[in-house]
Amino acid sequence: MPDFIPEPARPARAGPAPAARVLQPQRLAQFVWLSVVAVLGSLATTLAGGDWPIATLLAGTACLLLPALVLMRRGRHDLAAAIVLSTLTVAVSGLIYFSNGLRDEAVMAVPGVLILASLFGPPRYFAGALGVLSAVLLATTLGNTQGWHVNQVHVGDWTTFFNLLGILGATAYLIWRMASDLRDALTRLEVENENMRRSHARIDVLAHHDALTGLPNRLLARDRFEQAIALARRRQESVALLFLDLDNFKAVNDSLGHSMGDRLLCDVAARLLGVLRASDTVSRQGGDEFLVVMGGVADRDAVAGTAAKIVDRLSMPFPVEDMEVAATCSVGVAVFPDDGHDFDTLLKHADMAMYRAKDTGRNAFRFYDAEMSEEVIDTLRLLSGMRNALNKGEFRLHYQPQFELASGRIVGAEALLRWWHPELGYIPPNRFIPIAERSGLINELGMWVLREACAQARRWQDEGLADLVVAVNLSSVQFRRDDFEREVLRTIEAAGIAPDRIELELTESLLIADSQPLSALLGRFRAMGLRLAIDDFGTGYSNLGYLKRFNVERLKIDKSFIRRLLRDPSDESIVRAIIEMAHSLMIAVTAEGIEDAPTLERLVGLGCDFGQGFLWSPALPPGEFAAFVGGHQLVA
Repeated sequence: MPDFIPEPARPARAGPAPAARVLQPQRLAQFVWLSVVAVLGSLATTLAGGDWPIATLLAGTACLLLPALVLMRRGRHDLAAAIVLSTLTVAVSGLIYFSNGLRDEAVMAVPGVLILASLFGPPRYFAGALGVLSAVLLATTLGNTQGWHVNQVHVGDWTTFFNLLGILGATAYLIWRMASDLRDALTRLEVENENMRRSHARIDVLAHHDALTGLPNRLLARDRFEQAIALARRRQESVALLFLDLDNFKAVNDSLGHSMGDRLLCDVAARLLGVLRASDTVSRQGGDEFLVVMGGVADRDAVAGTAAKIVDRLSMPFPVEDMEVAATCSVGVAVFPDDGHDFDTLLKHADMAMYRAKDTGRNAFRFYDAEMSEEVIDTLRLLSGMRNALNKGEFRLHYQPQFELASGRIVGAEALLRWWHPELGYIPPNRFIPIAERSGLINELGMWVLREACAQARRWQDEGLADLVVAVNLSSVQFRRDDFEREVLRTIEAAGIAPDRIELELTESLLIADSQPLSALLGRFRAMGLRLAIDDFGTGYSNLGYLKRFNVERLKIDKSFIRRLLRDPSDESIVRAIIEMAHSLMIAVTAEGIEDAPTLERLVGLGCDFGQGFLWSPALPPGEFAAFVGGHQLVA
């Protein structure tokens, strides 16, 4: 149960606020004590003069003021204030009316009573005191002028002096305390205003600057860009927007920790400021992304020079503690007015150009061009189409037969993915597979291919083609999933086939990483009977090291070497070297892309084990493939 439960909101009503909201207990207590002292002093002088009615009034006033102090100690400030104000109002009224009238020294207490009412009570207290005192003054005036109540004016004496002194002292103290409190309040208000101004300034800095590097953030960069655009329009100049992304920042964060990553970002910010002009704006967008606004640009050559300086400067190693960290960058450039007329458009185009710089090798800069937008739109269309294709069954697997070259037997088939788009028609794999890998859709698509290939292998087994091995290409992206091994095993078990009927084709880029988890995973695959092959061998990081470590069964020579085998002696030398190297490690070799008999004859002479290509057949739908195998067996 919370300690405080707010009351339901009530409709606002006209009228004063409760007295407790304006009451100042400490000041009221001080004034009451002073009033008691003043009244007792007046009582003493009045008793000495023998004026018993007035003495009785003053004694009663003192007696009523003392309970107010008791009430204040008990925290009943509202009631105490009401008693004090009522008592003093009645006392002053009685002194004026029954003593010297309008010339009585009690008249001097009227302002003090009204000040007291305004400070320590709600507006109704002030109105009541003013009304009562005004009525008494009016009654006294009428009584004296009409003759029905005539005050006798006494000659001033020491009693009058001391009464005036007491009233003046109490009123002066009240005014002095009020002024002092007002000065203190004004001083506090000024301090609070200054603190508020500092807070607003700090909030403004936080709202417009990056907390880590101190650079302007995207909001301030947008504002600076708009100013640069306005100036460029008047001067007929250009404005460049540079989108910068660090190439290897994630590796730094993962290996050295976020604190070192933060330090690297600060160093990058410092280098950027050192390269650019004072009039340029460097902004951190978040993560490892930075934005540069260059105003007053004469032409693209000037922008290219600055972009080249940025790339060159950031390519130098950064000293982080006792080591040097490399953190190259990719930069995309969009220029106003050629590439757009507003911040969002130019930012989008600069972002596209930056990704083009990454795709073309990183550690470089690229200018935006219109083809990039078309490529992005095409990519989005294909990505959306792939998601729908999986749901609508637009993907198909075709199978290209694989032959044992020495005997001419069909020993297996490579499953190749095909996509017929309802509007775009046939889309080749080299067009949509890279998009699927970048988007992560390759995980879902790759598992569909494996399930379909395993199911087809089972159907062929039931049809009497039990000796066929079905090869399935895997993307390196799929191996990053924690559940990849479990999904592969589940798929093979669900299909009801022996693991050695499936061959997983791996890319060299995956194997060259040589991570311990990957080595262990491939070892488990081999232990359960799955076959492993290296696809497109010779185009990547071909070496003996990973061939020995990963215990693969086959490597496939890329078709680019096979097609030039008879025309280019260097390609023949490469193919011969690959075959001899593989055989020395007890690894079989498959040649891809065999298209004519002379090439086949030469490969047999070089000792190649297996082959596939248009010489025999392109990739075929499952039914046509089974028919082809049946016809080939009859011929054989």
